[in-house]
Amino acid sequence: MGARVADKRSIFEEVSKGKQAPRAAPSGGLISDESAGPRRSARRWLAVLLGLVVAMIVVGGLTRLSDAGLSITEWRPVTGALPPLSQDDWQSEFSRYQDIPEFSLQNSAMTLDQFKSIYWWEWGHRQLGRIIGLVWAVGFFGLLAARRMPRGWSGRFLGLGVLGGLQGAIGWWMVASGLGGRMVDVASYRLAIHLGLAFAILGLIVWYILSLARSEGALMQARRAGEPRLFSAATGLMHLVFLQVLLGALVAGIDAGRGFTDWPLMAGGILPPGPFDLSPLWVNFFENAGTVQFVHRLTGYVVLIVALVVWRRSRRSGNRSIRRAIDWVIVMTFGQVVLGIGTVIYAAPLGWAIVHQVGAIALWTLILRARFYARFPANQSLRN
Repeated sequence: MGARVADKRSIFEEVSKGKQAPRAAPSGGLISDESAGPRRSARRWLAVLLGLVVAMIVVGGLTRLSDAGLSITEWRPVTGALPPLSQDDWQSEFSRYQDIPEFSLQNSAMTLDQFKSIYWWEWGHRQLGRIIGLVWAVGFFGLLAARRMPRGWSGRFLGLGVLGGLQGAIGWWMVASGLGGRMVDVASYRLAIHLGLAFAILGLIVWYILSLARSEGALMQARRAGEPRLFSAATGLMHLVFLQVLLGALVAGIDAGRGFTDWPLMAGGILPPGPFDLSPLWVNFFENAGTVQFVHRLTGYVVLIVALVVWRRSRRSGNRSIRRAIDWVIVMTFGQVVLGIGTVIYAAPLGWAIVHQVGAIALWTLILRARFYARFPANQSLRN
């Protein structure tokens, strides 16, 4: 009887003890992402593209400010990768340049050696575009071939390639505007479209890099803690800064930044002289140097005010990542305003103008980052 009692199982003992394998740890739900490896590989590839696009924008600005954009008068996407290799080749390129209005109306005294100095800027700009296309193709098809393409991202990455190809075509469309008629520069409208698309591509890459830093499941969870009002405010600021970038392209396109070097007034007045001299009236906002610079200045003040409003609203956020991201936005906004004023006062010398353009890239990137965190806040402890 006692033996039988001793053989009885404890009421707390599992019935299947020793007979079944231990239960596996629960796996994620349907929204959990695959291994972080493909996302990490894609981020590294995008980081290289990001650096190249930033360099492309800077080199493009140097090309425009040095008046080198029309030095190559043909669009040869493949054979144009090779520069002139002999004296005859150089003379042939120079002869083609001598046939366009920029040479006859502005640079008729230019020598072959002087032509070479501007040719290399434009050649470097186009060569960088080819490198970007190559890096995109190697990365995109490499991820596909290695089966390391993040799930659901192939369409977005293909879209980047399409936009890059479109950017090359728009670049030639822009250059073509200065090869005929009596224009000595590219059309400022087309320059604005070219720069605007470059910033759009840059913005997409930044957003993709931030998104790929977390799994899809983590993003869905973070979105529940997002702050829609701050996201909307950051979106409005993003659109306003994009408009300011386009206005900056118009300023550069007609060299409007090299006149009216006093600040905060313009030629001693609030408005520049003859702000509406051109006809029809709307043309003044695109081709009148004084009016274009005035609108660019005015929009800069509006950007600062809106950025301050967004920053003030962010103080009520309970998430530190959002507050810190918008802190950087307001710091860069003030810095960009100072750079803009300095560029105006010193009549847009090459150094000031390029640093101002780099400031625009930095501000654009920081706004996108703040907008991302407003939608997908970083996790934080209850104490924070």
